[in-house]
Amino acid sequence: MALDEKTAEPTIINDSHKLESEFSHTSTSDNESTEEELPLREAPDGGLKAWLVVVGSFCGFFASQGYGYSWGVFFDELNANVYPGQMTELSWIGSLWYCLCNITGPFYIYMASKVDDRYILATSCILSCLAMMLASITNAVWQLYITQGIMSGFGASLAWFSCMRGPQMWFSKRRGLAVGITMAASGAGGLTFSYIAGACFETIGYEWALRILGFMQFALLAVAAATCWRLNPPKKNVPIVDIQDLKNKKFLVLFFIHFIGNFAFYIPSGFVPSYARYLDLDPFMRSNLSAIMSAVMFFGKISVGFVSDYVGRFNMAVICGLMACIAHLAVWVTATSAGSMWAFVVLYGLFGGGYIAMITAVITEVVGVDRIESGTGWAFFAWCFGGLLGQPLASAIVEGGNNGEDYRGAVIFAGCLFFVGACAAAVLRVVQGGYKLNKRV
Repeated sequence: MALDEKTAEPTIINDSHKLESEFSHTSTSDNESTEEELPLREAPDGGLKAWLVVVGSFCGFFASQGYGYSWGVFFDELNANVYPGQMTELSWIGSLWYCLCNITGPFYIYMASKVDDRYILATSCILSCLAMMLASITNAVWQLYITQGIMSGFGASLAWFSCMRGPQMWFSKRRGLAVGITMAASGAGGLTFSYIAGACFETIGYEWALRILGFMQFALLAVAAATCWRLNPPKKNVPIVDIQDLKNKKFLVLFFIHFIGNFAFYIPSGFVPSYARYLDLDPFMRSNLSAIMSAVMFFGKISVGFVSDYVGRFNMAVICGLMACIAHLAVWVTATSAGSMWAFVVLYGLFGGGYIAMITAVITEVVGVDRIESGTGWAFFAWCFGGLLGQPLASAIVEGGNNGEDYRGAVIFAGCLFFVGACAAAVLRVVQGGYKLNKRV
């Protein structure tokens, strides 16, 4: 109501639409404020609970990824004594695992918005243990596809992303250290499982090696399920599949690097033990080579990550990719003795492990901090294709050569793939930081 200047009488202003609009705006704002999520807690960057998350994540990686790093020891035993002469068929067991251990990447954020990470890890605990127990009573290769391949691989995928998220959420300044410790557990697990499996093969047999591995996975993943707490509640209205990262041209180059890299990355861990048998090295040496490669990867991922803070992560990705290529084409392809194989596993453990650590570390710089979970999921999803086809292709090359043992062709195949990955990393480095070679990028 207002006063008319001429009549000095109240005049009713018909502004109902404006009042309704203002009322609606106020009501909506009130509703939004009541439904607004609580402020996110900042990463404490330490403390008992945060470090317990790292311990649990370490145990999860040790149990799930350690099996992948020790697969070559199982592959060699299966090919030599359990199902002899079926190398290509047996290679699909590891390929199914390597494919499925990252299969949940694009969907994990949606899954985690519905179910707590600890319940996902509990599922991984049961599934991974059950897979090994069932594998120990199989009597055909196709049954191992289901148990050691599909069941164990999917269980590892659930553990992978749950354990990767924890240290990233609870740490900021020390995030590199926390993530490095977590990822290094895969090498420690490969070292331990390789030794244990080798000892079991010589004493109590292949079946009991699987059972002992299953018991260890159950205990370690149970620790992860008990300690991998969330720092903040999950996001709401998460799409089942978020494809926004695939519209980023730089990320597409990184996606290709991850895609091509995994065709080659697991070939050494899968074929070094069988190549050592081809050279007629003793059984202890065969399992020892695989174990030492895992141990060097443990230190390689941490040390290369440390150096990259001064040299640049993109630069180190290129350097490690080229060195992994050289390790294949200059060392392994000419290896005829235990000494030359020692040289290869040390070089590859350092630079192959460093390469994977670096192409993982640059994900944040390519997609941004706010997209790190989605970017990581898609990047490791790219591993599925190489995981599925890499080892069978290498096995087909080996069996297609002279006397069914053309390891030279398989080694060259892996080395060339590392060279392609290094070239793609160099392209990404130039896009990110320009052409100056002495620039830290």
